[in-house]
Amino acid sequence: MFRPLTNTVLVSPQISVEDVARAKEMGVSFILNNRPEGESADQTPGDDIAEAAAAAGIGYAAVPVNHSGFAPWQLDGMDEALGSATGGGGKLLAYCRSGTRSTLLWALARARAGDNPDALSDLAAAAGYDLSPVRQIMDALGAAQ
Repeated sequence: MFRPLTNTVLVSPQISVEDVARAKEMGVSFILNNRPEGESADQTPGDDIAEAAAAAGIGYAAVPVNHSGFAPWQLDGMDEALGSATGGGGKLLAYCRSGTRSTLLWALARARAGDNPDALSDLAAAAGYDLSPVRQIMDALGAAQ
C-alpha cells in the first residue's frame, strides 16, 4: 500500500487508523494528509488519523489538494512536512485518495527546490505514478532556480 518515492518519502492511497502503526514500524515520523475532508463518504476523517499519529508519536499535518491545481502554500506545506520528517532521520508518508496528488505535490516541491525533473519523473514512475500532468510546471520551477 505504501509506495516509496525515495528512501525517505512514501506515498499512499487513503490510509486507515490501523495503517498508522504500520507506518511507525516502517520508520515514518510524519504523516501528510493531502485529502480534502469530506471528499468521499468512505474516507477516514483526518482528525482520526491525526489522533492515531499523535498516539504513535508521529507528526501530522493536513495540506489538502483538490482537483483545481496546486498553490505555493501547498508546496510550502510539503516542504515543511519533508523537513519535519527527514530532519529527524525519519520518513514522510503523504496520502490522498490514490497517492497521485501527493506524488505530484512532492514532485513540484522538489522541482522548486532544484531537483532534476527527469530524475523526479523516474522516481515517480518506479512507484507507479505519472508526473506528465505537472511536467511543464516542474520545468518552469526548475528554470526559476
